[in-house]
Amino acid sequence: MFNPAKLGEMMAQATQMKDEMQRKLEQTVVEASSGGGAVSVTMNGKKQLLKLKIDPSAVSSLSGNQADVEMLEDLIVAAVNAAGQKAEDAIQSNLKGMLGGLNIPGLT
Repeated sequence: MFNPAKLGEMMAQATQMKDEMQRKLEQTVVEASSGGGAVSVTMNGKKQLLKLKIDPSAVSSLSGNQADVEMLEDLIVAAVNAAGQKAEDAIQSNLKGMLGGLNIPGLT
């Protein structure tokens, strides 16, 4: 049964869990690459791009041809999207661990 006197305590616990989750997301780092490693990115669990690395050979092969530039742009997009998916997977994994297997719609 719900106890209104415990509401403040429950809110404090929820805030503590949220703060802990934010710390975990900041500390979670994922990496992804595309084009056989020609482009690699590093992202944190908050889906903030931390690092973008382009292999010098990918740049030196650019001949000024628009198709080459577009291919490099596509590789960057692919690497960022892959890292974003890895970050999302890490977020879901952390949430499931924190919720102890509870299946709350919208959170997991």
